[in-house]
Amino acid sequence: MNQLGATVTDNSVRFAVWSSSARRLWVSIFDRGGAREVERLELKPQGDSVHALFVPGLASGACYGFRADGDYAPERGLWFDPNKLLTDPYAVEIDRPYENHWRLAAKRSEGADTALLMPKAVVRALPQPLPTQQPLFQPGGLIYELSVRSFTKLHPDIPEAQRGTIAALAHPAVIEHLKHLGVSAVELMPITASIDERHLPPLGLSNAWGYNPVTFMALDPRLAPGGLTELRDTVAALRKAGIGTILDLVFNHTAESDRLGPTLSLRGLDAQAYYSHLPDGRLANDTGTGNTVACDHPVVRDMVLDTLRHFVRFAGVDGFRFDLAPVLGRVGGAFDPEAPLLQAIAADPALADRVLIAEPWDIGPNGYQLGNFRPPYLEWNDRYRDDVRRFWRGDAGGVGALATRLAGSADVFGRAGQPVSRGVNFIAAHDGMTLADIVTYERKHNTANGEQNRDGHDDNLSWNNGVEGETDDAEIVKARFGDQRALLATLFASRGTIMLTAGDEFGRSQKGNNNAYAQDNAITWLDWAGRDEALERYTSALSAMRRAFPALSDTHFLTGEPSDASAIPDVEWLTETGAPLGEAEWNDPGRHRLAMMIGDRGDGRLAVMVNGDRRQCVFTLPARDGFEWRPAIETQEVDLARPLPGRSMNFMIERRVTKAGARKGL
Repeated sequence: MNQLGATVTDNSVRFAVWSSSARRLWVSIFDRGGAREVERLELKPQGDSVHALFVPGLASGACYGFRADGDYAPERGLWFDPNKLLTDPYAVEIDRPYENHWRLAAKRSEGADTALLMPKAVVRALPQPLPTQQPLFQPGGLIYELSVRSFTKLHPDIPEAQRGTIAALAHPAVIEHLKHLGVSAVELMPITASIDERHLPPLGLSNAWGYNPVTFMALDPRLAPGGLTELRDTVAALRKAGIGTILDLVFNHTAESDRLGPTLSLRGLDAQAYYSHLPDGRLANDTGTGNTVACDHPVVRDMVLDTLRHFVRFAGVDGFRFDLAPVLGRVGGAFDPEAPLLQAIAADPALADRVLIAEPWDIGPNGYQLGNFRPPYLEWNDRYRDDVRRFWRGDAGGVGALATRLAGSADVFGRAGQPVSRGVNFIAAHDGMTLADIVTYERKHNTANGEQNRDGHDDNLSWNNGVEGETDDAEIVKARFGDQRALLATLFASRGTIMLTAGDEFGRSQKGNNNAYAQDNAITWLDWAGRDEALERYTSALSAMRRAFPALSDTHFLTGEPSDASAIPDVEWLTETGAPLGEAEWNDPGRHRLAMMIGDRGDGRLAVMVNGDRRQCVFTLPARDGFEWRPAIETQEVDLARPLPGRSMNFMIERRVTKAGARKGL
């Protein structure tokens, strides 16, 4: 029996941990308050570098941690120090949040025992696994990315005591909002326990995003005071409403960071095995956070798989988004799309049908891997983000790139004859400017982060419509509103999976901060009271249109050929006069207009009219006997006899006219 972690038996608890280089390992048992160590028991070798012990008389609720001894030689990747209490890598619960303290990073013999500074792992008997259910989310749907805390912290309808927690997502007001938007699945930014980076507390800041984990299974007590049961119940409530749950997980690094970082868990147990190292012995840093988890090591691979199975079996989640996913595919430091871990996830019986989304870049060698993951992995598509922003900013020569992105990015995902797009289209995400800030700020404004505005990307492909930041100028306010509508309309008109970050549907702003990871305050908390309800209604209307016209969410690449016997091409690209776009028009750097005509199995077409010019324009759409054009969205007033406004996107739908002259509805 080599199961790792704390396993509850009839009259005892079995503790087991893996280390290939520790000479001695102990489990420290604490009182129920976690303040006093009541026993320190040495674990026994069990083979295959597993050390374990049955401790009689213990039960669910017991508090514990591990200790390890061996060589202390950081230059060789050895950090053993029995004065460092270590969190069990397989802990499923901790008794309180982590707090950074200098003694957690003290050298051996230079710091006192860290037990009082560390949360304690809590022994928990896991519930019965949930019945196997197919994921609700399917590629082509709408993913809604959110931070649990920032999304619910200021929500007026949620009881104050529940705000900022996972349970708040099950509140009827939240579910109503998600259903109103037509959300297919929420993607929860990290909810496992994390710790602030060491430079934040002196600045009076804290990590608001959670991308700094210590271990991988234990939930953050601040977000889930009810533990795994809270997540399980919330996932069930969302599922009952037809909404799936995707967890954003961080397996690429841990909060133990670089050589100067704290010793919290993996480093103190076996840093040589758990982390990647350079030939000279230094920690690899493919993540920019100080260390790289060695996902090519068999023990790490098993730990990642066990974590994913844990959240599927006991919480019922639809799937996962992998932060800096090339790390999961690095073998000997180089990315391999056929890496054992990537293949094992996709082939595992408990995981094979789950949603798997890769953020396809890290900062290591050859770290940009967009389009290189294998099915079934979906990938965040930053080419989409950048080309859409460039077009609506007014950059020259962008019409061809826009069409490619609208059609599913076959140039990226159609390699080797792949017939479907695996891209996740997005314009704004948690990392970077919000959608409203893209049209309000030309430059980043990150001074609140305490790094003299040096952090964050400098090239945001953003524009300010004439004034940097907030303004009372009515014309500029109107232009910004129109630009947000155009960006949202582009997203919802795009072929394949789309992602909207929470609050972008109603104009959330971070005051130009494009790296707000350290702003657990009003900069990132959604302002529900001040939301732009008109923009929110428009977003809902776009989503309803997308659901009513399934060709938009289809993930197959558009071909320009009929998809059935109707002789209607699945797509036509037209000028504003209704003529096909030719080579000259595609290559015209001054062209900012086009119409995308999407067929719908012979029952009609959807016309997506894009006017990226600041001047008004009349669009002419081809007519067919027995069909008529009418607005596809109730909230827009489109008359093809009148010019469409500049920098706008509008939709007309073609439907058959019955013999009696009545219109066939959507």
